[in-house]
Amino acid sequence: MRIYADTSIFGGVFDKEFSNPSKQFFEEVSAGRFELMTSALVEAEIEPAPEAVRMFFAKYAELANIVDIGREALDLRLEYIGSGVVTDKSMDDALHVALATVSCCDFIVSWNFKHIVHFDKIPKYNAVNVLNGYSPIGIFSPLEVINYGNP
Repeated sequence: MRIYADTSIFGGVFDKEFSNPSKQFFEEVSAGRFELMTSALVEAEIEPAPEAVRMFFAKYAELANIVDIGREALDLRLEYIGSGVVTDKSMDDALHVALATVSCCDFIVSWNFKHIVHFDKIPKYNAVNVLNGYSPIGIFSPLEVINYGNP
């Protein structure tokens, strides 16, 4: 499974509330359960983060496929905004979803419950995807994709 991790997942490793499931997600990446995808946008958003977050990202960036920001993703981002999925104040959030979509990821994982992992926004992102010739994408928090030891 190709899974796009946005910036919040890397920072989540160091957040008390999100640490355990974030660490579990990256353990599963290391074990080969997921093909990790991330992007040049995540790289840029990580730059001003604390050193521990930057070092953790650098470790996993070696395992990840880094998606460049291209015209196709920028255009899809504008479609999300033009369709009212999010406002232009959430351009980067829309770009994360667009990058995951155009790079044919199965899922995007995020801790952003306001603009990405939101019950009202997920079907809207996917409606825009379908209207623009893309496949729907699963949008989840790590809690929904990590393995709890069940078959």
